[in-house]
Amino acid sequence: MAKVRHTNLTYLLIGILALLTLAPIVMLVIGSFSEGLRNVGKFTFEKYISVYSDPGLVDILGNTVMFVVGAALFSTILALFLAYLNNRTNIPWKFSFKVLSVVPMMIPHVLFSVSWALLLNPSNGILNLWLQQLFNLSNAPLNIYSIPGMILVEGLLDLPIAYLIISPAMASFDVSLEESSKVFGGGNLKTLFKITLPVLRPAILAAFILCVVRCLASFAVPSVLGMPGRVYVLSTYIYRTVNTGFIADYGKAAAIGMSILVVSISLIYVYRYMTRSSEKYVTVSSRGFKPVVIELKKAKIPLFIVVVLISFILIVLPVLVLLYTSLVPYSMVPSAKAFSMMDLNHWKTVLADPISLLSLKNSLFLGVVGATLGTLLSLFIAYVIVKVKTRTAGILEALSFLSFSFPGIVIGIGFMWFFIKTPLYATIWALLIGYVATYLPYGIRPMTSAFVQIHSHLEESSAVCGASLLTTMRRIVIPLLVPGIVSGWVLMATMFLRELSLSVVLSRPGTEVLAVQILRFSEDGLWGRLSALGIIMIFFSTLLVILANILGNRFKPAHD
Repeated sequence: MAKVRHTNLTYLLIGILALLTLAPIVMLVIGSFSEGLRNVGKFTFEKYISVYSDPGLVDILGNTVMFVVGAALFSTILALFLAYLNNRTNIPWKFSFKVLSVVPMMIPHVLFSVSWALLLNPSNGILNLWLQQLFNLSNAPLNIYSIPGMILVEGLLDLPIAYLIISPAMASFDVSLEESSKVFGGGNLKTLFKITLPVLRPAILAAFILCVVRCLASFAVPSVLGMPGRVYVLSTYIYRTVNTGFIADYGKAAAIGMSILVVSISLIYVYRYMTRSSEKYVTVSSRGFKPVVIELKKAKIPLFIVVVLISFILIVLPVLVLLYTSLVPYSMVPSAKAFSMMDLNHWKTVLADPISLLSLKNSLFLGVVGATLGTLLSLFIAYVIVKVKTRTAGILEALSFLSFSFPGIVIGIGFMWFFIKTPLYATIWALLIGYVATYLPYGIRPMTSAFVQIHSHLEESSAVCGASLLTTMRRIVIPLLVPGIVSGWVLMATMFLRELSLSVVLSRPGTEVLAVQILRFSEDGLWGRLSALGIIMIFFSTLLVILANILGNRFKPAHD
C-alpha cells in the first residue's frame, strides 16, 4: 500500500515539475521558430537568421566570454584563497570569516552592483570625485562601466558559490599526504602546488563550472554596469531585444536564449558528473583525522588585514554607500558640508511613490507566499528523492536539478510564450510560478540533506500503526526537518525578494517588483531614491530571515 502511495506521489511530482521546467523550455523552442507572440505555430527560421547574421553579435559573444570566464576565474581563485586561509592556517577569527564568506548571498545583486556604480562611475562616482580632488585630476581615473569592472563585481558576488564547494573539500584533506611531502623536503608552497591543489582539482573545476553558469545567467551586473558603458553581453542583448523599439521581438529573444540555455544545461550536467565522481578523490579515511594547520608566521597579520578588507568590501561597503547616498541631495564626497546637507527627502519621495510602494507589496507577497509554496513542494520532492529509491525518483531528481541551469531572463522568455494565451499573462501569478520554477533547487538542496539524517524506521513504524503518508509527514517527518525547512524557506524568500532577471521579462504595469523598480531608478540616474528603496529592500530581507529563524526555533522539537 505504501509503495502505491509513493508511486502516485512520485508521478504527481514529476507532472508538476515537468510543467514548471520542461514546459517553458518547449515553449522557448516553439517561440524561437514562431513569427511572434500572437502567431504561435506560424513557423519560420527568420529569428535565427536575424540573430546569427547580426554583425554586432561577434562583439557581444566576445564580451560575454571575457566577462563569464574572467568573473568565474576571479571568484574561484578568491574562494580558494579564503578557503585555504580559513581551513588550513592559523589566521585569527576563523569562524567569523567562514560566516562572512557566505553572507553576500543575502545582498541583492542589483544593489551590490549599484553601490559600485555609485563609487566608481566616471561622471560622479564618490571615489572618483575624491581621487580627482586629491590629485587634481581633470578626468575620473577609474571606470566601473567596463569589462574589468563587471568582472570585479560579478566575481565578488559569485564568491559564496565557489567557497561553499571548495571549503568542505579543503577541510577534509588528509594530513598524511602533506606530511609525506614535507618529509621529503617540500615546503608549504611546494606542498600546496604539488599535493593540495592537484587533489582538490575536481572541487576547483566544479566551483569554476558552477560560477560560469551563474555568470552566464547574470543580469544585474551587466545591466547596471555594462549597459551605461555600452558593453553588452548575451543577457543584456536579450533585454534590449524585448525592451527597445516599438515592438518587442520575443521570437528573436527566444532564439538567443536557446543558445544560452543549451550551454547552461550542458555545463550543469558536467558539474553534476564531476561532483558524483568525486568519491574517487576522497582522502579522509579514519576518525582520527585532523587537518594540518599551517603556521603563517610573519604573513599572519598582513593576510588577516587582506581578509578583513575583502569582508569589508563584500558586506559593509555596499550598505554604507547606499545609506549615505540616500541621505545626501546628490553624489558628493563625504565631508562636513555633505553631512550638513543630509536630509530624508529621498526617503519621503520613495515612500510617497505609489509604484515603489506597489513594488514593495508585490515583492513581499512573492517572497512570503512564493517561498512557502516552494518550500512545501521542495519538501515532497526531497522526500521522494531520498526515501523512494526508484527509477522514477531518479527522473524527479534530474528534473529538479534542471532548473538550476535556467538563466532567469532566458526562462522568463519561455514563460512569456507559455502564459501569453492564458489568464495568467501579465499577472502576479505568472511571476510566482516563474520564481518557484527557477529557484526550486535552492529549496530542495537543504531538504535532501535533512532527509538523509532521518532513519526510515520512524516512517515504517508510523505506517505500521495505520498512519497515511500525509499524517506521517505532518506528525513525524516535518517536526524533525525544521532546520532544513527554515534554511530552504529563508534562501528562497531572499532570492524571491531580490529577483531581477526573470522579473524584467514577466513584470508588467501593476506587477512591478522591487528589483525592477530599482533598475528603473538606476537607468534614470535617480541614485538617491534608488538607495532609499535599496535600504528598504535589505531591511525586509533581513527581517524575513530573523522572523523565519524565530519561528523555526519555536517549532523545533525538544530533545530528551
